[in-house]
Amino acid sequence: MGRSRMLTGLFALFLLAGIGLEADAHHGWRWTSGKNIELTGIIREARLGNPHGVLKVDAEGEMWTVEVGQPWRNTRAGLKEGDLAPGVEAAFIGEPSADIGDRLMKAERIVIATRTYNLYPDRD
Repeated sequence: MGRSRMLTGLFALFLLAGIGLEADAHHGWRWTSGKNIELTGIIREARLGNPHGVLKVDAEGEMWTVEVGQPWRNTRAGLKEGDLAPGVEAAFIGEPSADIGDRLMKAERIVIATRTYNLYPDRD
């Protein structure tokens, strides 16, 4: 293998590794505090889809962004169309951003009325 091809291959490897780290940093759990909180509010906006759903939740006058699962994860938890729609009141249990001022959290469980939807059964 020539030196030029080897350098090109190493560059491509580092580029792909960097892209993977960036995606993991946003879509993983590293940006969270590591401790759960409970947030109750009214869903004002919902964008459900890949790579994960995003809700805007009004919690006592503060607007929070709540990440929920991917479509398959939400379905597996028992959520149906309309459960995460504007106007629905819900409690979200999950990990907030390490910087609480971001008003961003990743939901592990969602409680609507008296039903609990466990998005991440392997997490507490």
